[in-house]
Amino acid sequence: MKLLQIKRLASRAKRFAQSQFHAHWRTAPIETGTVLYESFAGNGMLCNPEAIFRQILATPDLAQLQHIWVLSDPRQHRATLTEFAGVPNVSFVRHGTSSYYRALATSEYLINNATFPPQFSKRAGQTYLNTWHGTPLKRMGYDIDGGALATANILRNFVAADYLLAANPFMAEQMYEKAYKLSGISRSLIIEEGSPRIDRQTLSPAAAEAARARLTAAGIALGDRTIILYAPTWKGKSFARPADDIDQLLDHVTRLTARIDTSKYVVLLKTHQIVHSLAASRPEISRFLVPNDMPSNVILGLTGVLITDYSSIFFDFLATGRPILFFTPDLDDYSGTRGLYFEPEEWPGPICRTTDELADQLADILETGELSQESAARHRNSQQVFCGRDDGRASERIIDVVFRGNVQPYNVHPVASEHRPSILIYLGGMRSNGITTSALNLLQNIDHSRFDVSACFGQSKAPAAIENQLAIHPAVRQFPRVGGMNGSAPDQLARRLDFRRGKISQHQDRPRQKALWDDEWTRCFGDSVFDFVVDFSGYGPFWAVLLLHSPRSIRSIWLHNDLAADAHRKVKGKKGMLHSLTQIFTLYAQYEHLVSVSPTLSQINGRHLAPYAEPAKFTFALNSADAEHILGAASEDLRETARDLETGITPEWVDALLSTNDITTFVTVGRLSPEKNQARLIRAFNIVHKETPTTRLVLVGDGPLRTALESLVKTLGLEEAVILTGEQHNPYTVLAASDCFALSSDYEGQPMVILEALVLGLPIVTVEFESVQNALPSGFGLVVPQTDEDLATGLDAFLTGDVESGKFDHAEYSSMAVDQFYRAIGAEVAPT
Repeated sequence: MKLLQIKRLASRAKRFAQSQFHAHWRTAPIETGTVLYESFAGNGMLCNPEAIFRQILATPDLAQLQHIWVLSDPRQHRATLTEFAGVPNVSFVRHGTSSYYRALATSEYLINNATFPPQFSKRAGQTYLNTWHGTPLKRMGYDIDGGALATANILRNFVAADYLLAANPFMAEQMYEKAYKLSGISRSLIIEEGSPRIDRQTLSPAAAEAARARLTAAGIALGDRTIILYAPTWKGKSFARPADDIDQLLDHVTRLTARIDTSKYVVLLKTHQIVHSLAASRPEISRFLVPNDMPSNVILGLTGVLITDYSSIFFDFLATGRPILFFTPDLDDYSGTRGLYFEPEEWPGPICRTTDELADQLADILETGELSQESAARHRNSQQVFCGRDDGRASERIIDVVFRGNVQPYNVHPVASEHRPSILIYLGGMRSNGITTSALNLLQNIDHSRFDVSACFGQSKAPAAIENQLAIHPAVRQFPRVGGMNGSAPDQLARRLDFRRGKISQHQDRPRQKALWDDEWTRCFGDSVFDFVVDFSGYGPFWAVLLLHSPRSIRSIWLHNDLAADAHRKVKGKKGMLHSLTQIFTLYAQYEHLVSVSPTLSQINGRHLAPYAEPAKFTFALNSADAEHILGAASEDLRETARDLETGITPEWVDALLSTNDITTFVTVGRLSPEKNQARLIRAFNIVHKETPTTRLVLVGDGPLRTALESLVKTLGLEEAVILTGEQHNPYTVLAASDCFALSSDYEGQPMVILEALVLGLPIVTVEFESVQNALPSGFGLVVPQTDEDLATGLDAFLTGDVESGKFDHAEYSSMAVDQFYRAIGAEVAPT
C-alpha cells in the first residue's frame, strides 16, 4: 500500500473516531455553568469573546462559571497558558480534537466571534452568542457578487444563535438582516449595546504599562515612544487562501519610518490574523510586528495614530477620538471587486494613495495633533453613528443579558421581519438537468415581495453545480448543506438498515431515529421555522425524510414524471430506481401535497400510487419558464458558447450550423438515455433525409447511450447530416440556430425543453406521451404516434409548412404556472 493511501486511511480513521466521540458527548447531559469561547477558529484569546471572558472573571456573582477556551495550537499561545495556569476555573482545548468536540457538545454557553465547524448543531439547553468580529466596511455575504457561495456555514451559525451582537444599528440592519438575509427567518435576538472588545481600549495606567511591557518582551524596542499603528486588512480572493503581500507591507513601514522622528514615534504593523503567520516567518519584520495573540483593542488603547485601509479596526478606534489615516493605493481595484459600504468621501480621515502622500498627512497630524477641519467633522459624525454605545461597559451589559436574562433594560430586539409567508425549497442535486432548470425558473417567477424564499441543496464543488447555484434568484436565501450527519455508528447503521429493509417511513416512530433526524434538521437550519416546505426534486430519499422534520410546516413533494413507471423502468437490465423510489412512496402519507407537473400526470400518479396516499393529496403545478434568461442566453454567440473551455477550440459543427445555406435543421435537447429514445428520432430523420437531403439533425446532450447513438448514425451513413454536440452549458444558442424542435421520448412529465422551444418561437414536432396535451398548448406544434414512420411524417410536415406555430405568451403562461405553484403547496395565490 502506498504511503499516500496509508495517510488517507489514517486520516479517515481519525475523523471517524472524532465523529463517534462527538456523537457520544452529544447524548451526555449539558454541563451547567460551563462557557466555551472560540475566536477565529482558535487563533488566540482574542476579540469580543476575550473581552466578555475577562469581564465575567471580574464579576463576583458569576464566579461559579467554568471557562473553556479553544486554541488552534497551544504551543503558539504560551503567554496565554502561563497567564491562566493557576486559575482553576479556566481550561483550554485544542481546536478539532476530541476534547474540543466534547466541550462543543456539552457546554451550556457557546461564544464565538466567527463560526463553529459544520459538525456543530446546537443542543437543547445550550445558549449560543455570536459576537462576530467588527462593523464591516467591506461588503459581506449576499452583498458581494456570488457571495452565497461562501456564506453556507456563516448563515448556518447565525440562524442557530440565540443572540447576535451588533455594535451599532448599521451592523444590525445592513450586515445581519440584509447581507446575510436573516430578516424574516432568524429567531435570534440582536443585542445592540456596543462592542465588548472596545472596552479593552480603555486602559488604566497599570494596564497600559503591562501592555507596553508585553510588546517589549516580543522584541519591539518601544521605549516611551508614541505608537503609530499600521493595521491593513487581508487581501486576496478567498479568506481561506489570502494573498502574501508581506513585501509590500514591509516596504510601507520602512518608508514611513524614514519620514518620522523615531525618537518620539514608532511605526508598528498589526496584520490580519489570517496572514500573521506569513509575517511572523520573516525575521526582518519581528522588530515592529505586533504579536497575534495580543488583542487588537489593547494595542489600539496604546496607539496615537491609526493607519489602515479597509479593515473594520477603524470603527473600533473611532471610540478613542484619535486620528485615523486611510492608505489605499489599490482603492479602485478593491472597491470594484469586493465592494464597500461607504464611499471614501465618507470615511473619518484623509485618504492617501501613495506612501509619500501618507507620510505628508502623518507629518501634519503629528505636528498639529489633530485632523483637518473637514476630516474632523467626518470623524465626529462617524463616532456618533458607529460608537454611540461604546462607553467602556458594553461587556457588562451583554453579560447581564446573556447570563442573567435581564433583557428589558437594554436595546435587545428580534431580527426584523416583514412577516411574509416563508417557503423552503429543496432544489435537488443541482446538476444541469430538467429538474434544476425548472427549479431555477420557479425561483425567478415567485413573487419575492410577497414570499420569503429559501433554497437548500447539497453543497458541491462540481463546476455545473456551482454555475447553477450562481443562477439562483438573488432574493433567495441559500442553505447549502455542508458537512455530514451527526450520530453514533449504531444509529447511522440503523438508519441505513431502515432504508435497505424498506422501513424508511418509520423515521418518526423510534426515539433514537427521530432524534437523529431532528438533530440533522437543526444542524442544517438552526432555529429556522418555515411556513411551507417543498421537496422539488422528489427523487432523493434522504432529503424526503429530512424535510419531514421541519417544525410546524405544510409540506409538499414534487412528482416530475410517472414515478411508478420510473421505479420499474430498466436501465442496463436493472431497475435502478425501484428501491429508492418505493421508499419515497412510503413517505407520501406524511406529506400534505403530492404535486405533479401537469394535470394529466397528476391523474396518472394518483392511479398508480393510490396505495400510498389518499386521492385528495394529488395535485399539479405546471413548470414555469424563465423567458428573460432563455432569450438572453439565446442571443449569445454560438461560437463562444460552444468553445471548449480547456482548449479554446470551437467545434467544426458550429460553422456548419451557422452557415447561410439552404439546410433545414431539426434539433432535440436532452440526456442521451433510454427513456428519451433519440434512436427513434435518428431513424425517423434517416427516412426524411433520404427524400430531402438538405436537412440536418442536431442532438444536444450527453449520457450513457452516446456511443450507441454514434454507432447508429454511422450504420445509417448519416455522419455528415447528424451532429451530436455533447452537453452544452448554453443549449439555447443551438436552439436559436435551428429551425424545428423534435422530441421522441417514450415518456415525459412536462418537459422543460418544449417550454424553452416555445419561448424561442421554434415549431415543435413531438411524439405522443400521456401528458403531452398539458406540455404542448393548443395551437402549437404537431403530435404524432410513437413510431419511426409517424415521427418521420411529422418532420416532413414541418418541411411542407404544415406544423402549427404561433406567438407563445410566456408572461401569461408563467403567471399561471406560479399561481398553480402557490395553490399546490397550500399558499395564498398572489392577487391579480
